[in-house]
Amino acid sequence: MSDSKYKNKDPDRELGLREEELILKATKEIVVKFIEMGRVTPTSFEEVFTLVYRTVASAKSKQSR
Repeated sequence: MSDSKYKNKDPDRELGLREEELILKATKEIVVKFIEMGRVTPTSFEEVFTLVYRTVASAKSKQSR
């Protein structure tokens, strides 16, 4: 019996998923700090999260060049 889950691993895809996970974790930590400081409210959460995510992703893409 072959173990097909290990045969079809795509290293580039896995790296991309790992980078995405790191971007999401960094974004979460930043937004949590903003919430703790009272800078983010439930009504502004979506907008702030989106802006922070874009900033973190942009910084990551600039770093990897």
